[in-house]
Amino acid sequence: MGIVNINSDSFFAGSRSTERDAILKLTEKHITEGATFIDIGASSSKPGSTISNAEDEWKTLERIIPELLEAFPNTYFSIDTYHALVAKNAIEMGIDIVNDISAGSIDNTMFDTIAALNAPYVLMHMQGNPQNMQNAPHYEDVTKEVLLFFSQQIQTLRQKGVSNIIVDPGFGFGKTQAHNYQLFDALPLFKNLNAPILVGISRKSMVTKVLNVDAANALNGTTVLNTLAILKGANILRVHDVQQAKEAIHLLTFAKNNTN
Repeated sequence: MGIVNINSDSFFAGSRSTERDAILKLTEKHITEGATFIDIGASSSKPGSTISNAEDEWKTLERIIPELLEAFPNTYFSIDTYHALVAKNAIEMGIDIVNDISAGSIDNTMFDTIAALNAPYVLMHMQGNPQNMQNAPHYEDVTKEVLLFFSQQIQTLRQKGVSNIIVDPGFGFGKTQAHNYQLFDALPLFKNLNAPILVGISRKSMVTKVLNVDAANALNGTTVLNTLAILKGANILRVHDVQQAKEAIHLLTFAKNNTN
């Protein structure tokens, strides 16, 4: 899943743009390098960012979505939003998947909207919201609590008729570094949820703080963790750098298929 941020505030400069030509160029680059999905979002969710306005977010997206769909008709697109209004408009316009970092906690109409749209839904765990999530994250047992959260949310969604659910542990969203790595170590347990697992660790603090580098120099570390994530059962990698992620997948697949 290649990341395209249609804003000027997301934490990694290489993924963001508000200019039409740059957005189309980055999307084309991801697709050429082998992306299966393109994840587009108009609001930053980095730590400390404020909750966006749904109408303003949609004004940004409604201009570019038709151009992306026309330019890349054979590509799957997901919309990165926690607003039901944006999700509804985007799906009706032709977007394929809703990627909600709040798992319905910011907009309590999201689950009913997803059910009505019959859209695939990425359910991500986040403690708090982007503005306060990193103030003082606390868990008695982060793995048990996140797994319980997913079990409850998946049950609620399925009762509403939603069956196509993807889970994202939400690395860096309301978690300390210790929480992130405890969840990462426990990633195989998430298979018990019977839902595809999405991992988004690209150029995040899980890499930068351990290696003492900035996001611009976190590609190598990201590739290492992406490789481990695949080995632990991840089905989808959400990344800023598609080529390197695809190479990791290809090498692991080749090695698995050629081992006696």
